[in-house]
Amino acid sequence: MKKILGFLAVAAVTLLAGCGGGDNGESITAVGSSALQPLVEAAAEQYQTEHLGVFINVQGGGTGTGLSQIQQGAVEIGNSDLFAEEKPGIDAKKLVDHRVAVVGITPIANPGVGVKNLTVVQLRRLFTGEITNWKQVGGKDLPVVVVNRAQGSGTRSTFEKWVLQDRQPIAAQEQDSTGMVRSIVASTPGAVSYVAFSYVDATVRALALNGVTPTDAHVTTNEWPIWSYEHMYTRGQPTGLTKAFLSYILAPATQQRLVAKMGYIPVTAMQVERDADGNVVKRGE
Repeated sequence: MKKILGFLAVAAVTLLAGCGGGDNGESITAVGSSALQPLVEAAAEQYQTEHLGVFINVQGGGTGTGLSQIQQGAVEIGNSDLFAEEKPGIDAKKLVDHRVAVVGITPIANPGVGVKNLTVVQLRRLFTGEITNWKQVGGKDLPVVVVNRAQGSGTRSTFEKWVLQDRQPIAAQEQDSTGMVRSIVASTPGAVSYVAFSYVDATVRALALNGVTPTDAHVTTNEWPIWSYEHMYTRGQPTGLTKAFLSYILAPATQQRLVAKMGYIPVTAMQVERDADGNVVKRGE
C-alpha cells in the first residue's frame, strides 16, 4: 500500500509539473459582446492548448454586460462592440481599450422574402414599422417580422446608430443571442434582423444596401458603414495572464490564422479609422 501511495504521489507531482508550464493554474474571465465571443473562444482554446495549466473562461451577455463587469472589476476582460465612451454609466477613463478586430454588421432576412437589396431608408422604415409588408419594397406578399437584439447589445447600438439614426424602433421580440436571432430569422417567414458578418450562413439572406454588398472590402473603405471595432477592455493596464492573452490575440500570426478566417477584419486591414463620435478619417491622417 505504501508503495502504491508513493507512486501516486510522484505521478501527481509529475502531472502537475507538466501541466503547469510555469503558469501555476492561473485563470481569467472575459465577458461581453456576443459578436466577438466566437473569436475570443477560439483564441482561448488555442492559447490553452499551447500553454497548459491556464484557463480562460469566455462568456457572452452582450456589450453592456462586458463593460459594466469590467468597470466593477468583476472580470479581467470586458468584450465590447462599442467604445466605452458610447455607453452611458461607463467611466471610460478607468478602462484601457484593446482593439482586436473589426466586425461588419449586415441586415439579414428569411430567404423567402424575395428581396436582395434595399435602400438605407427602406431598411430604416422596416425597423420603425413604417413598412409592414415585403411587397412594399418589391418582395413577396409577406408581413414583416422584426427581430431585434436585446437592449445593451453593442450590435444593436451600432445598427441603430448607422441605420435608424435616432429614430425609434418598432416594438419587437428581442434576443440576447446572435445565434438565436439567426435561427429565428431562418425559420420565420418574413423575418428580418441584423448580425455580424461572421454569423451569416446559408440559412439566411444578407441584404445589400444601396447596391453595396456587405463585404470585408467594403467595410475597410467605409463604403459599408455598419461596422464597429471589437474592443477587449481591461481595468487599468493588463498584467499576468490577461496581458499575455491579449498579446496573443493581437500577434500577427493570430490575426492571420484566426481573425480573418473567422469572418472578422484585422484592424491593420482598415483603410479608415473611426472615433467614438463616429468621425471617419483615412488611416494615418
